[in-house]
Amino acid sequence: MRELILEMLRQEKHISGEEIGKRLKISRTAVWKHVNELRKMGYEIQSSPKTGYTFKKSTNLLLPEEIEDGLNAQIMGKPVLYYNSVSSTQDIAAEMARNGASEGTLVIAETQDKGRGRKGRSWVSLPQGGIYLSLILRPNLMPSQVVQIPLIAGVALTKAIRETVSLQPMIKWPNDIIVGKKKVGGILTEMSSEIDGVNYVILGIGLNVNMPASVFSEDISNIATSLIDECGKYTSRVKLVQSFLSEFELIYTKFLAQGFGSVRDEWKELNNTIGSRVKITEGMTDIEGEAIDIDNDGFHQRRCIFEKFSSID
Repeated sequence: MRELILEMLRQEKHISGEEIGKRLKISRTAVWKHVNELRKMGYEIQSSPKTGYTFKKSTNLLLPEEIEDGLNAQIMGKPVLYYNSVSSTQDIAAEMARNGASEGTLVIAETQDKGRGRKGRSWVSLPQGGIYLSLILRPNLMPSQVVQIPLIAGVALTKAIRETVSLQPMIKWPNDIIVGKKKVGGILTEMSSEIDGVNYVILGIGLNVNMPASVFSEDISNIATSLIDECGKYTSRVKLVQSFLSEFELIYTKFLAQGFGSVRDEWKELNNTIGSRVKITEGMTDIEGEAIDIDNDGFHQRRCIFEKFSSID
């Protein structure tokens, strides 16, 4: 009911509580209670005895009502599950996937207590400062092919940022989003699989959006940044989430039908790794060299192709 009232308020310049109640077949008191709930959620709604209710401004929160309004995607973000605070969106999405949640289910939160990145690293998750989301995927892939998903997600996220703000971020192999020389976002995938197939994949995105550099701790302040610091203005997180979901659905669908080779050229255009020196850890050994290309398998199981190899003790 609340969602229907919000839709009416958005569509109508002015509308009375009596008219809303008449259309929805509820009392004016019920309308008033729902409007007050919307106000508590951060929506700015004015009221006047003459003109009724007037919708003035949307909330800053990443609510399902906001993400679904104008979302250009058929699968991704259907449905949206919103939380104010969680331990980790990855954990919630994994539990839901185990219980049968459909592909495209989106878990999103304003903040995380135990947000994590690759290799068990923590991810700073400040309230209303970033985007912290996890998508449930159920691709018909072999487990070895799942390593390609963060690569295509990187393409989608980079394109979404470029479409939303006046910045030109790049992809740093294997799954970091970079502005200049600093990290603004990261991608994490976790999966459940059998020998011959994938049960589900949880795709996690962490992106620093409207948080100033002053909030970063000393140990990451020299390597991390945010969109607001780089472009100097507030960015709509809702529009950025919508753009990512739309871009990812297009690329993911193409990837499943045609393989990573169909996305390879786009990834190469958006990456800052090819042509630079990289280091890979193989067990107890580090291997350093110059990255010159990727193949149609997506780094050939996460290995860069090197011109030169040298073992580092």
